[in-house]
Amino acid sequence: MKLSDIMSHAGLAMYAEVALLCFFGAFLAILIHTLRSSNRAEFDRASRLPLEDDATPTRETTHEHA
Repeated sequence: MKLSDIMSHAGLAMYAEVALLCFFGAFLAILIHTLRSSNRAEFDRASRLPLEDDATPTRETTHEHA
C-alpha cells in the first residue's frame, strides 16, 4: 500500500488546500505591508542603522573583564 493511497482515503487533501491559502494570505499581507509608502521612512531609517556610529557606548564595551 502506497502513502498516496493512505492519504487519499484519509480525506486529508482539504488541509493542503487550506494551508496553501493561509500561506498565500500571509505572503500577500507581508508584501502589502512592505510596499506601502507609509512605511518608507521606517524602512529607510532601519536601512541606515548598520552604518551609524553609536553616540553612547554599549554595556559590553564599557564593562571591563577582570
